Amino acid sequence: MMRLRAGQCFLTMLLCCLTLLAAAQITDPSEVSALGAIKNSLVDPMKHLKNWNEGDPCTSNWTGVLCFDKLGNDSYLHVQQILLLDMKLSGTLTPELGQLSQLRILDFMWNNISGSIPKEVGNIASLELFLLNGNRLSGSLPSELGYLSNLDRFQIDENLISGPIPESFSNLNRVKHIHFNNNSLSGHIPPQLSNLSNLVHLLLDNNNLSGNLPPELSNIPNLRILQLDNNNFNEAEIPASFGNMSKLLKLSLRNCSLHGAVPDLSGIPRLHYLDLSMNHLTGSIPSNQLPKNMTTIDLSDNQLTGSIPEGFSDLPFLQKLSLENNLLTGSIHAKIWQDVGIGAKTRLLLDLRKNSISNILGDLNPPPNVTLRLQGNPICSNATIQNIDRFCEHEAGGDNTVEDLENSTVTCPVQLCHLDNNFEYVPSSPLPCYCASPLRIGYRLKSPSFYYFLPYVNEFENYLTRSLNLHRYQLSIESIGWEGPRLRMYLKLFPAVGDTKTFNESEILRIRGRFTSWQFNGIDLFGPYELLNFTLLGPYSDVNLRNTGGSISKGMLIATVLAAVASSVTISAIVAFFIARRHARNKHIMPRKRLSSKHSIKIDGVKSFTFNEMALATEDFSSSTQVGQGGYGNVYRGILSDNTVVAIKRAKEGSLQGNKEFLTEIEMLSRLHHRNLVSLVGYCDEEGEQMVVYEFMPNGTLQDWLSAKSKECLNFGMRLRIALGSAKGILYLHTDAHPPIFHRDIKASNILLDSKLTAKVSDFGLSRLAPVLDDEGTVPGHVSTVVKGTPGYLDPEYLLTHMLTDKSDVYSLGVVFLEILTGMQPISHGKNIVREVILAHRSGTMFSIIDSRMGSYPSECVERFVDLAIRCCEDEPERRPSMLDVVRELENIIRMMPQSEIYSSESTSQYFGESSTSSLLTSASRDPYISSSASGNDLTSSVIPSLTPR
Repeated sequence: MMRLRAGQCFLTMLLCCLTLLAAAQITDPSEVSALGAIKNSLVDPMKHLKNWNEGDPCTSNWTGVLCFDKLGNDSYLHVQQILLLDMKLSGTLTPELGQLSQLRILDFMWNNISGSIPKEVGNIASLELFLLNGNRLSGSLPSELGYLSNLDRFQIDENLISGPIPESFSNLNRVKHIHFNNNSLSGHIPPQLSNLSNLVHLLLDNNNLSGNLPPELSNIPNLRILQLDNNNFNEAEIPASFGNMSKLLKLSLRNCSLHGAVPDLSGIPRLHYLDLSMNHLTGSIPSNQLPKNMTTIDLSDNQLTGSIPEGFSDLPFLQKLSLENNLLTGSIHAKIWQDVGIGAKTRLLLDLRKNSISNILGDLNPPPNVTLRLQGNPICSNATIQNIDRFCEHEAGGDNTVEDLENSTVTCPVQLCHLDNNFEYVPSSPLPCYCASPLRIGYRLKSPSFYYFLPYVNEFENYLTRSLNLHRYQLSIESIGWEGPRLRMYLKLFPAVGDTKTFNESEILRIRGRFTSWQFNGIDLFGPYELLNFTLLGPYSDVNLRNTGGSISKGMLIATVLAAVASSVTISAIVAFFIARRHARNKHIMPRKRLSSKHSIKIDGVKSFTFNEMALATEDFSSSTQVGQGGYGNVYRGILSDNTVVAIKRAKEGSLQGNKEFLTEIEMLSRLHHRNLVSLVGYCDEEGEQMVVYEFMPNGTLQDWLSAKSKECLNFGMRLRIALGSAKGILYLHTDAHPPIFHRDIKASNILLDSKLTAKVSDFGLSRLAPVLDDEGTVPGHVSTVVKGTPGYLDPEYLLTHMLTDKSDVYSLGVVFLEILTGMQPISHGKNIVREVILAHRSGTMFSIIDSRMGSYPSECVERFVDLAIRCCEDEPERRPSMLDVVRELENIIRMMPQSEIYSSESTSQYFGESSTSSLLTSASRDPYISSSASGNDLTSSVIPSLTPR
C-alpha cells in the first residue's frame, strides 16, 4: 500500500506539471491537483515538451494554458493573471503564490480547493482581484492580507473559513467589495473597517459573528449594501447612527439576535431594502416617512408593539411588507394597497399574520396582484367585514417569490434549426425564426435591493447588454430562482443577426473577459454579481479559453489555466501505465458490480471521487478506519490525497439506496451552507458503489455522548449549546433554504459534533422539499409521503396521516431534547421516552429522571427546557412551537444561565476557547464506539485527527 501511495504521489506531481503546461489528455481534471509549487511546476518542465511552438507559444497547438516568453527560470515572477474559474480542481493554495509580485487577478472561484489561505499572498502588493469563493477553504484569515493595498475585490464567500476578521483589513484602502458570507467566521466585526472609504458592499451574512454592531460602520461614506444576516449579535442593538448612511440601499440584519428598538431610517434617502426580521426588537415602528424608493420592508418575527404607521401607504414601489408574528394592534389602512398599479409585473405582498389587528380602515378589496395575509388576527373573527375569510383561512408560510419570465410564443419549424447541435431560435430576434448558437452562462445577483424581479427585467437587460456591448435581443434570460437573498439566473447570449450564426473565438474571449474582469458599470439596485459558469457547447466546444487580458508584453508570463483537452501520446502512455499498475495491485478491492448497468451520475459543483480514491483514503476500507455502522452500511474515517480528513459513508452490498435517496442527500447538501449543518465534500457513484463523503466530525454523534458507554459526559450548559445549534440548523432548513426543506429524520445519531462540540445536523437522504406558495399566496401545509424515519422519533400525526410538515421535525427534535435531559433512549424495554417524561412531569417527579451525569444545574433553566421539550412533543402539530420559537426559547434559557455554568466549569472548559485542541486530544484516547443506528449515519469517530501546522 505504501508503494502504491508513493507511485500515485509521483504521478500526480508529474500530471500537475504537464497539465498546467499543456492541459493534457486527462478525462477528469478534478483528479489532478493544479495548484502545486508554481516555480517548479509551471516554468522548469516547459523546455521538455516536444511539441512546444518555440516561435509563438501563445498560439501553439497546445490547448494549454500558458503564454510564455523565454526569459529564464524567473519568468514566473511576471504572472499577471491566474484564472481558474469552475475547473473542478482540487488541491491546496501554495505559499509560492506570494512570489508572483506582479499578479493582479487571482481567481480560483467554484472549484474544490481545500486547506488554508497562505499568509504569503499578503506579499502580492499588486493584487486587485482576490476571488476564492465557492471552495472548501478552511482555517483563519491571515492578518497579512491587510497588506494588499491595491485590492479592489475580496471574495472568500461559501467556504469553511473560521476565526476572526483581522483588524489589519482596515488597511485595504482601495477595497470596494468584501464578500465573506457563508463561512464560519467568529468574533466581533472590527470597528476599524470604518476606515475603508471606498467600500461599497459588505456581505458578512451566514457566519458566527458576535458582539456589538459597531456604530462606526455608519462612517463608511460610500457603503451601498450592508448584509449581516444569520449571525449572533446577542443582546446588541442596532446603532442609531445607522440612520446616517446617506448612500445605503440595502440593510439586512435578519436573524441576528438583536434587541432594542427599530431605528429611525427615514434619513437614508436611497434606501430600497430593509430586513430586520427574526430578531428580538421591541417598541413601536417609527412613524417617520420612509424613503419613497422602498421595495422591501421585513420586520416579521419580533416583539414590536403599537400600530402600523400610515406612512407605509405612501411607498409607490413597495413589493413586500412583512410584519408577521409581532404584537401590533389597531387598524390597517386600505391605502397601502389602493394605489398599487395593475399589471403582470407589479406585485405586492402584505403579510400581517399573527398580530392583534382588529379593524380595517377602508374597503377590504385589494386588486388581484396584491397578496394580503391576515390569519391569526382578531380581525378574522369580525363577520361584519366583507370577504374577510378570503384573507384569513390559510396558514400560508414562507415567501412567494415564484416569477415566470415572459418568453417568446413565436413557433418556428423545427427542421430549420439544428437543435441537436446547440442551435436554437433567437427568442427576440428582429428577423423571425433566426437560428443561432448561444453561449450559456450561469449568473447570480448576490444581494439585489428588491423582492420581486419582473419590474426590473427591462432595466437589467439594458444594463447587461450595454455592459457587454451587445444588442438587447442578443440576451435571453432562460430562468431565475431565488436562493435566500441571492438571485440565480441562466442566460443565453446569441450572435448578432446578419453575422455568422456563431460567435467567433475572439468575441467569446471578449465576452468572457468582460465577466471575469468585473468591469461592468454597476447599477446599485442589482448589487454585486458573480459568474457561476461559462459553458461552451456544440460549435464552441473546441474553443480554447486562454488569456483574455489583452496583448502580452515582452517578459510577461500570463497564466490563464482553463479547461482543455489536448492530444499527448506521452502523457496518455503514462496514464495508461499507471491505471494498469493500480488495477493489478487492487484486484482485491474492485468495486461491486450491479446486476443492471448504470451510468455514473454527475452533479454540477460537487466533487466526484473514484472508487480507488476512496479505497486509498481508507486503506482498502480497513476495519481500523471504520468508525460507524448501521442498516445502510459502514462509515469510515478517510484521508484524501490533499490530507483532508473526511467521513465516508459506504452502502453495504444488498442495501444500496435507491438513486432517488442517494441523489437527494447529495443535491440537498450541495446547496446548503450553514454552520450547524454538516458539509458535503463529495460522493462516489461508480458501478456497484454508493458513497457520500462528508467533513469529519471528530467528536462523534450526540447519541455517542449520551450513551451510558461514553467515558465523558456533557454538563447542562454544553447540552443547551448543542440543542441550540441543532435547532438553528433545522431553522435554516425551514426558513432560509430555498425552497424550504423538511428533514424527516431528526435524531441524536444524526446530530454530529465537531472539535468544539458545535452541533451539525446530518443525513438528508430522507429529506423532502417543502411545498411552494402559489400566486394566490396559499400553500399546502404538508407534503403527502410514505412514512419514513426512525421509530421513537416519528411525529404521531405524520405516522397516522402521512402528512409531513415542519412541525414533524419539531416533534423529532423534541424527542432529542428529552434524550439530552434524561439520557434515556427514545424507546427502551417497551417504554416510550415522551410518555415517561410527561408522566414524571405531571406527577412532580421530573427531577428524578434527569440525567445525573450532567452534574449540577440551575433548576429553573431545566424546568424551562423540560417545558419546551414537552411542547415540541405535543400530539397535535398546531400546539407545537415553530422552530423559530424553539430557537428563541433556547436562547432565553441560555441567557438565564450563569456564564460559569456554560464556559468556565471544569467539564466544559476543555471544549471551548482557543486552547481546546490539546484538551481534546486527551479525550481522544477513549475507545471508539461503533453505533448501530437505523440509518447508519455515524460519520464520525472518537479519535481526533492529527493536525498539520499551517
